[in-house]
Amino acid sequence: MSKAKKNIVKPKTSQFKITFWLKYHTNYGEQIFLTSQHSFFKNKPIALQYYNQDFWKVTLTFNTNEIIDENIFYHYYVTKNENIIAVDDEFDKTFNPSKHKDFLQIIDAWKNTSHYENIFYTKPFTDVLLKKTNLPKINQPKNFTHIFKVKAPLLQKNQTLCLLGNTNDLKNWDTENPILLFLDDDKIHYTTFIKLNTTINKVEYKYGVYDTEKKSFIHYEEGSNRVLYDETISSKKVIVNDGYAVLPLNIWKGAGIAIPVFSIRTENGFGVGEFSDIKLLVDWSVETGIKLIQLLPINDTTATNSWKDSYPYAAISAFALHPIYLNIDELIDVENKDLLQKLNVEKKKFNKSSTLQYEAVLKTKWNYIKKIFSTQKEKTFSSSEYKKFFNKNKFWLIPYAAFCYLRDEYATANFNEWILYKHYKQEDIIALTEEKSSVYYDIAIHYFVQFYLHQQLKQAVYYAHNNGVVIKGDLPIGVNKYSVDVWQKPKLFNEQLQAGAPPDAFTNKGQNWGFPTYHWENMKAENYDWWKNRLLQMNEYFDAYRIDHILGFFRIWSIPSNCTEGIMGYFVPAISIKKNELIERGIKNNLQRFTKPFITNEYLQELFESDKAFVIKKFLIKNKAGIFSLQESYSSQIQVEQAFAALPSNEKNKKIKLGLLEIISNVILFEVENSKGEEFHFRFDMDKTFSFKQLDESTQQQLKALYIDYFFYRQNKLWKNEALQKLPTLKHFTNMLVCGEDLGLVPSSVPEVMNDLGILSLEVQRMPKDSNKTFSHPNDAPYLSVVTPSTHDMSTIRGWWKEDKNTSQKFYNTVLHQKGKAPIDCEVWINKAIIVQHLFSSAIWSIFQIQDLIGMDEKIRRENVDEERINIPANEHHNWCYRMHITVENLLQQKIFNAELKKIIQLSGR
Repeated sequence: MSKAKKNIVKPKTSQFKITFWLKYHTNYGEQIFLTSQHSFFKNKPIALQYYNQDFWKVTLTFNTNEIIDENIFYHYYVTKNENIIAVDDEFDKTFNPSKHKDFLQIIDAWKNTSHYENIFYTKPFTDVLLKKTNLPKINQPKNFTHIFKVKAPLLQKNQTLCLLGNTNDLKNWDTENPILLFLDDDKIHYTTFIKLNTTINKVEYKYGVYDTEKKSFIHYEEGSNRVLYDETISSKKVIVNDGYAVLPLNIWKGAGIAIPVFSIRTENGFGVGEFSDIKLLVDWSVETGIKLIQLLPINDTTATNSWKDSYPYAAISAFALHPIYLNIDELIDVENKDLLQKLNVEKKKFNKSSTLQYEAVLKTKWNYIKKIFSTQKEKTFSSSEYKKFFNKNKFWLIPYAAFCYLRDEYATANFNEWILYKHYKQEDIIALTEEKSSVYYDIAIHYFVQFYLHQQLKQAVYYAHNNGVVIKGDLPIGVNKYSVDVWQKPKLFNEQLQAGAPPDAFTNKGQNWGFPTYHWENMKAENYDWWKNRLLQMNEYFDAYRIDHILGFFRIWSIPSNCTEGIMGYFVPAISIKKNELIERGIKNNLQRFTKPFITNEYLQELFESDKAFVIKKFLIKNKAGIFSLQESYSSQIQVEQAFAALPSNEKNKKIKLGLLEIISNVILFEVENSKGEEFHFRFDMDKTFSFKQLDESTQQQLKALYIDYFFYRQNKLWKNEALQKLPTLKHFTNMLVCGEDLGLVPSSVPEVMNDLGILSLEVQRMPKDSNKTFSHPNDAPYLSVVTPSTHDMSTIRGWWKEDKNTSQKFYNTVLHQKGKAPIDCEVWINKAIIVQHLFSSAIWSIFQIQDLIGMDEKIRRENVDEERINIPANEHHNWCYRMHITVENLLQQKIFNAELKKIIQLSGR
């Protein structure tokens, strides 16, 4: 007889429910979803239900065994016809199941990422410019039903928010006795705890501003009353996230200066600016009312050990700081004080130079660093500060130090020539860098240098913050192709493509920066960890950062590795031109006519004149139709460059080389690789090529129509989506203020995306975004922008004035509203007028090159205006050697100039 089976009773899993409410007014046909990347929300968008014209809601049920003590980010988005039409800030709202399981209702306000007040919750404002200190603590009462939370970043000193409403619990609108809110521990939300009568069906309320010193009500927020309905009142525990208090338009504006660290000149300098010198620049900023110091990139660029490494945008590490910025005096310990006397002699010699002697200064500094390291390394390496630094940064520090050692050992940064270490292998680097390695100290010296660079920069930033000044960094668009980043993580880069820029008003051949482009798919697969670490490293030192060439996050100008000129590039990604499109427009010729250089006798005569016969014999092949083609060994630009590098440098060879490069670029279309002649990209400025000019008018018109569609219409949606895949994630890795350098050929979606993400645009008066204008006016700039009369890639105000007399004359008459002939030189009053225009602009930040500010004073401005320029983008061999012509100490003593600048800044409301 079988035994009866026992019924096993499983314990019931208890559950809890939370209702999410969203205050959002929708139009017919729109649907709202709640979503989160976290598994707690099952990784699925959750549809909300329409409640009334003010609210949408959804109730979610969770098992208690699912409760985790973790902040989970979530956000909302709106769809219409299954297309997303609006997204609120996905990093604004958090939910902690452990802490919020007792709260049955969470009421959210939609957060528009483009709302200008969001800016005031970024790092420069929360940590320095609008920092809240000595705040009273909030005492949470035992009995309450609702927590009200609201934001108001620009309240004045001795002001707080208060709450009033139409019930006894909310003081019946009694402004003599309002409920005061206090700033929460997050220093973002003004918060209060209220016990509401849960039997009421509707509550109306408003926030107001209250003077805590005078103990008086100032005014209500603007707009209609806020409302809670029965379901959000009757619940015993409700969090009300009310977004921003709607206060009268109250904006903040500031002024800043831009300068490379290497350009700072001090009395005790080493011929180059150093991190420690930033402190003196802070003193001058305080003296004049300046609130921000913007620096160029400060990463190590030592690739060739020559002056070419002065280019600050070609880092060999996205993390390491440049050794040239190390202050040797501060590094020297007691046992090495005998070095000071000799050091001072070297320093004075370099400091007399009007320009940066990059090579000599860096070499001399390394000589002293090696002497100091030999006696101070043990003390440094045993310190707790060093150990903390090393452990936090070893993920990049060890590969970087190994890279530097191998670069010097093989006498090249080209890791392809490192016989034993051509490919980065973790086990090999561990063996090379371990303490028992025979070359350990040759490697560890780089740990030593980076530690002290870190300390000196942190000290300078700390000093700036204590004096109410913020520091803005620069995020270069690329890294050196021979960098530790490419060596260590080659899958993150496209080494067969070089980043650059298409031709513009300054460079008719475009720009080839030589950086490998990013492999975004692989970066995304790794959750953008490289970018996260890079930005967190910047966050150690900076409050804000400038994204160099932000257009590259929409699409990047990509030049094949066998080309040297920017003109040979095309945008990636891009929707190509299909062969069928050409055929449909009646273009049925052999398409090689468009993809190969079109070379005729006439063209060769135009390019080479008396050298034509020599060029034909040496470099070309003539076919039966009398058309020429290039010999295979000279068919690419890199082959031509390499061939002529071995020849004597004279005018004839230079002319022939440039002519051959011109011939190679004399094409209309670039065939897409592996497309078998079915897909193409247009060459930029194809209508300027000799090849295009030889076509019949009908073919020209058809190609022009396709060209315009290709560059200005068909890519817009693709490029917008590309940016939205990257920029929101990168932006939220830190709380730094983000500014974008959005100059050049700007896709139509760029302003919209930047505005929606709260990324500040760059507005340059001589480079208007409106193509119909010659100049923009600073007062027309959007509030969320940086206005400037010049950047490091341009001439200064004075230099620009003399570049083109027709342009300066037009500016003189139409912008400055002066009659008659413009002065030949940019006189002091003109320079000052331009500065004043920018200071009184509508933009949140006016930032100036220090040369432009000094240009307002006849006594201290530089005599030779041509020496003021930092970079010439058209010259790929430019030497970045600009230095201030006077010391910061001298500038501090210019009391009349400083007082006048401070007065102008104050009058402008900055």
